[in-house]
Parts: sequence; structure tokens; C-alpha cells
Amino acid sequence: MDFFNRELSWVEFNARVLNQACDKTLPLLERLKFMTITSSNFDEFFMVRVAGLKAKALSMPDWKDSSGLTAKEQLSKISKRVHELTDIQTEVLNREIIPSLAEKGIVYVSSKDFDSNQEHFSEILFNEEIFPLLTPLRADTNQTFSLITNLKLHGAYLLKPIVENPNIPTEFLTNAEESMVIVQIPKTVRRVIWLPSKNDQRYFTLVDDILEKFVTKLFPGYKVTDSLIFKATCDADFSVEEDKGDFIQAMENVLVKRDFAKPVRLVCNSSSPKIQEMLTEKLQLNPEDVYTVDGIVDISTLIDLREIEGFSELKFSSWKKSLIKGFVPGQPFWDKIKQGDILLHVPYQSYEPVLQFINDAADDPDVLAIKMTLYRTSNHSAITAALERAARNGKQVTVFVELKARFDEKQNISWADRLERAGAIVVYGIVNLKVHGKLMLVVRREQTGVKRYVHFSTGNYNEKTANLYSDISVFTGNYEIATDASLFFNMISGYSAIQTMTRMFMAPINIKTKLLSMIEREIQSASPEKPGLIMAKMNSLADEDCIKALYKASCNNVKVLLNVRGICMLIPQKEGLSENIKVISIIDRFLEHSRVFYFQNGGNEELYLSSADWMPRNLERRVEIMLPILQENIFQDIKENLQIYFKDTESSYELQSDGGWKKRGGKKNLRAQEELYKKYKKQSSLDEKNAVQEFSVRRFK
Repeated sequence: MDFFNRELSWVEFNARVLNQACDKTLPLLERLKFMTITSSNFDEFFMVRVAGLKAKALSMPDWKDSSGLTAKEQLSKISKRVHELTDIQTEVLNREIIPSLAEKGIVYVSSKDFDSNQEHFSEILFNEEIFPLLTPLRADTNQTFSLITNLKLHGAYLLKPIVENPNIPTEFLTNAEESMVIVQIPKTVRRVIWLPSKNDQRYFTLVDDILEKFVTKLFPGYKVTDSLIFKATCDADFSVEEDKGDFIQAMENVLVKRDFAKPVRLVCNSSSPKIQEMLTEKLQLNPEDVYTVDGIVDISTLIDLREIEGFSELKFSSWKKSLIKGFVPGQPFWDKIKQGDILLHVPYQSYEPVLQFINDAADDPDVLAIKMTLYRTSNHSAITAALERAARNGKQVTVFVELKARFDEKQNISWADRLERAGAIVVYGIVNLKVHGKLMLVVRREQTGVKRYVHFSTGNYNEKTANLYSDISVFTGNYEIATDASLFFNMISGYSAIQTMTRMFMAPINIKTKLLSMIEREIQSASPEKPGLIMAKMNSLADEDCIKALYKASCNNVKVLLNVRGICMLIPQKEGLSENIKVISIIDRFLEHSRVFYFQNGGNEELYLSSADWMPRNLERRVEIMLPILQENIFQDIKENLQIYFKDTESSYELQSDGGWKKRGGKKNLRAQEELYKKYKKQSSLDEKNAVQEFSVRRFK
């Protein structure tokens, strides 16, 4: 076996996220954050990857992946490991995080522990805000179970008529047996409910606790004999028929199907084995698809607790964002870009230059056109608002909105509609390909002629995730790159033939072949006396051709250092195959999202930024971009960052040849993200100091 299993590798990534929640050295609310991320990650994993495996197990029972496992074997191993992780998650939440939060003044109160004041408050809330929204559905028809909505919390109740009650119509008394009723808890009701406080303590409960306390109000004349809170995860592995009819309508149909698709997992509390068994049968699930937790069902929604005011000691200390050199808020920086390329590394540095770049382009009368790709953006996006304004200002605005960005389809449809109504040209991606590259091109008329400015990023145009994700981007006025950017947009907008670009590489055309050729070149230039070196940082590594090329490099005097956040199918440190390959993964306060590739090339070093991971989908089925770093100071800056990651001893894990991940350590404590924060803070301080000195010199001339 030369490859790890893709899905089990991802599960181990989520285990590393959960390990952060188990780390007692981290602040409590940060531990809770990692716990909620673990839950939401598993939701998406089951909706897409597990759903796909279930379909494959039925349609292709003899199929095996490159690790030698059938779909059924993968499902079994996934279930076993995820059950283990779910048990750990529940144990840590119940025994450590919730009690520790209570000690710090944030107290969870279950319905059985309400005092009289809390019960009175909760009853009023239930009567006025919750009860009117609830719709009990009898569970004696298949239609009810078809209405169970993906990822929404539900309550299931066994009811028995109170026979001695004379007010019950006789037709309801024909069956004295228990009947099951399903009640959906609407997402319009906030999950975390803050209760009246005492002293300096804050008390909260959950909407499902309040429902459990007062649910009998929904069933006058009946008593509740059993109850269960549950959440179903449903199949979301749908594709849209892109070449038939209205594409937007087809995508909207997919979104509707996703909400009411076949369940692939049931998560429930442990209060009623009887109801659990009934639901398992009705939802046509296997016992291994059921995840029973002792306590809170949907942990992901506890993320709202991090919004509580105060309690700053329970969160990471604040890291003030630095400003990039030469950027003055409120002042256009076209001239600064003309002087040389500018590097931006978020969230260590402020995302404000990107926002100002697009806002300047929207409002500057000399700007003629804006072209950009949008894959994922925020709910109230300042970037898309600027594009709307630019179109209304009469500029030529062309936006490539990827409607197939999974779980952001609805939002992207909305933005596409708004941009079209503003007068922008909106292109809905490419048939059978996702446009995943992140690129913006601004065309401006200047005294010397028409000038083009480019912004390229490893991450999305999303100002919210720019505070949470570690990404790198570059502003440039380089003529060759700007020309390539124009060719790129022409190729993806219509019927332009594939054209050769000077500096930029594009998937699915030539990124993969370029990567393979650079790995082979590293092999050819390496020797025992002068070993080669490849350093690469990415989110996932699953392309078998790239992995085989790295194995070959390892066997031919090339040292390979890989920083892979998530999936890694490559087996490192295996005798005769990959002894010169080391794989680490960084899990810390920011999500590592940048893709950076370095090749020593016999001393003629090359370094690239990319939107693409080394996965078949990115290299063969998506439109991606890979861009070389040409400017020396930026080259050295990014190379130094890569080296810092491999020195991390505090927040990094190293992949073992047996598939396990071992927490790294060392004599010198070094935390990569903290080191990068300090680096850019120091850099910004020096820039400010130099600016003051320059101002003083000019003043006293």
C-alpha cells in the first residue's frame, strides 16, 4: 500500500481539531470554538463524503480505492473512528468545558435545574416566541419523515391520551397505544437563551431545554411518555445538470433537494432508546449511522457563546493587525503598486488594502474596467457592494460568480442577481468546472496610457474569513502578469482558445504538468553532495501522480518538506519509498489556508502561490491559478514563512508512517503563527519609524 485512505485521513484532521478542544492550556472559549468546528466539520463530511461512499457501496460494491478499501470497508472504519471521537467530544464538553465555564461565571442550566425565576422567564419566552412557531407532525406516515430537514434540531415525543379527560374527542381515544410526534425546532429561534443573571454570573440554557420543559403545552389531553432530541445529517452530494435549461433554476432545485434528501447520519441524545430505535428504522439507517451523545446534541451552535461580552481572559489575547508598508488608509495606492509588488499576509496584516483597492477602483473616474472571480464571499460583502457601485458608476464590471461553491450556492445566486441588476456582466462559471482561482484585474487610464493592476490571492474575497484564515496575496502592476490576467479572463468568459501565458499557470490546463516537471527537474539537479529541496504548503494532498513524483524525488536525493493542513494520502518516512519526506500539520488559532510551493532548482530558486491544492479536483476539474513570486524581497519573505512553519514545536503535528499524527515538541518552544504575528508587527513598527524619520528629513531641508 503506497497511499493512505483519503476519507480516514480527513477524519484524522478533524481529530487534530478536536485535540485543540481537549488542550487545557488553551482559553476555555477557544477550546469551545474548536469543539464547535469539529461538529460543523463532521456535518459537512457526512453530507458529502459519507453520502458519496454510501451511494458507491450500493452501485459499485467491489470497487476499491488506492488504499485497497471498498466503500463498505471505508464506511465501517469511518463509523468506528467517528464514534470514538464523538465520545471524546461529549466527555470533554460535559466533564471539562461546561463545568470550567461555570467556575468562570458562564453557567449552563438544563431545564431540570431551573429555579423559579428562570422557569418563569422560560415559560413566558416559550408562550410568546417559541410556541407560535412550532408545528407537531404525527409520525404515523412516511410523509412526516420526508419532511425532516437537514441539520435542523427536532424533538420526537411518544404521546398517550389521558383517557379520563372528558374534553378529548372520542375519535382520539380509539387507540390507547403510544403515538410518536415530531416537532422541528426552527432556526429562527436562537439556540442559546440567556437567562436572568445573578451577581457577576451569566446563566444560559438551550431552546431544546425550554422545549422539553414546556412541550406538553403542544399536546393538550395527552401526556408525554418519552422524548428525544435529534438532528439528521442528509445527503448533499448532488450535482447540477449544467447544460440543461436555466442554470440558476437547476441550482435552486438542487438546494431544495439537499434540505429534504435521504438521511445518512442520526445524532441524538440518550434519553429514549425506544424512540431512537423507531427513528433509525423510519429513516432507514443502520445502527452504525446513529451517534448517541450524553447531553447536548448540536454542539456546533454553541459557537454563539463566544459572542458574550467581557470574559476576555477566556479567549485568545488580541493580536493587532499590522498595515502593509506604504498603505495609508483613505489614500489610493496605485502609485505605490507601480513602484513594486506588494505582499499581504492576512490575518496578521489588515485586509483593508484589498477593500480599499476595490473601493478605489469603483469610485476612481480613471478606472475603466474591473474583472474578478468570486467563489465564496461574506453575507454583507463590502467587495460585492463595491462592484455594484462600480457598475452603477458606468464602469465595465465583469464578475465570474461560481454558483457551484458548495454550501454557498444560495448566497452566490443572490449576489449574482444583485450584480446583474446593477449592470455588471455576470458569468456563472464554466460547464463541468468550478472557477476556484482568486484574481482581480483593474484597468485604469493614466497619463502614460492604459495601465492594468492585478490582485492575486490564495484565499477567497471574503473580509470575514480574512480575520480567521491565514492567506497570502499580492498586488502587482507587472506587465507580463497583467497580460496573463487578461488572457485568463478572456479564456474563462467565452469561446477564447487556450492561450499560452508568460508567467501564470492555470488548471486544468497546465498547473499539474508544471508541478510534475518541477519535481522531475529537482530530481535531475540533485546529488548526494548537493541534495535537492522541495517545500510545499497546502490544505490537502491527494493527487496520486504528484505523490508518486514526490516518492521518486525522495529516492533520488531530494528532501521534501510538506505542510499539509488536512487530507494527506502520501505515506512519509517509509523505507525505500519516502524516507526523505516529512509531513507536518499546523492547527492553531487561525485556519491555515495558503498554498505555497518552493523548489530549490539547483540554486536558481523558484516559489509559487496558488489557489490550488494538490488534489485531482483542483488540478483536473477546477479553474485554478498558480503565480510565481518574482520580486526578491517578497520571495525571501514568503520563503522565511515556510521555514518558520517547519520549526514549529507548539501547534504542529507530524504524520507517521502508520498514519498516526504525533504532536511535535522540541528544546526551543516556537509557535509558528505567533512567530509570524511578531514578525509582521516588528516589520510594521520599523516602517512607521522609518516614515517618521523620512518626514523629519523633508521637514528640515
